[in-house]
Amino acid sequence: MKFDAVLIAGPTASGKSAAALALAERLNGVVINADSMQVYAEAPILTAAPGAALRARVPHLLYGHVSVRDAYSTGRYAADAARALDEARTMGRIPIFTGGTGLYFTALTEGLAEMPAIPAAIRQAARALAAEIGPEALHARLAERDPATAAGLRPTDPQRVTRAWEVLEATGRPLVEWQRLKGTPVLAGLKPAKFVIDIPRQSLRARIARRFVEMVDQGGLEEAVALKDLAPELPAARLLGLRPLQALAAGELSREAALARAITDTQRFAKRQMTWFRHRMTDYDWIDANMSNFIAKMSEVPA
Repeated sequence: MKFDAVLIAGPTASGKSAAALALAERLNGVVINADSMQVYAEAPILTAAPGAALRARVPHLLYGHVSVRDAYSTGRYAADAARALDEARTMGRIPIFTGGTGLYFTALTEGLAEMPAIPAAIRQAARALAAEIGPEALHARLAERDPATAAGLRPTDPQRVTRAWEVLEATGRPLVEWQRLKGTPVLAGLKPAKFVIDIPRQSLRARIARRFVEMVDQGGLEEAVALKDLAPELPAARLLGLRPLQALAAGELSREAALARAITDTQRFAKRQMTWFRHRMTDYDWIDANMSNFIAKMSEVPA
């Protein structure tokens, strides 16, 4: 199968950005972000976004183009990714999408549901209710009225629980019903080569721990402090390590305790990512993070 785009998914700290860069240099490609945290401008260290030196080697798109104060959504990402795809075509380069956000890859290859517009009054009421009773209590209320949607949401995730509640309030229909109505994929008409980077669990856990310590030493703590007033319902508030580092800065946790909590949270997140990939990316080629092996595997796919 010939390809005209490349997708490289993988859990956090798996080396997918390096793989995408190496491939972009080999194929005259452009690297396009598919990670929901690396879109934010104010936290390049904590999101492990490619630095200026790496971005100077080949074009990188959709990194740091959004403020953490924005309620950035998968729908907005799909529109941005479509524009990035057009930009890659204009440059005459192969688009190489890489990241760890499963829904972004869904938007690229399967399309997204056409979600209903939510009246401002209902949205404000939903956020006020979530702030008043907390996400877990709101999740319990959601489970009473919409058990199917609630079953797929973590009670501690304020943004997604609130979103499900406001859709139910505005439309009278469960969010899962809307999500079944697929739209047009961003990559419709293209033939992408699709990969998931797979690393042994213990190796990935060690890489996560090592990288997080490095990020803190390189300025991650200062980034976290600068975001101390970030509203908890915003998507950027889910940034890994944010709360433990803010607790460290406030004197509520020791450095050792803050790092341990942040690393554990990140390792658990990586486990959830891999579970999602295994269930939803069965048609992707699973490869290890060895760069020579990856390039060899890529060479098997005719351009």
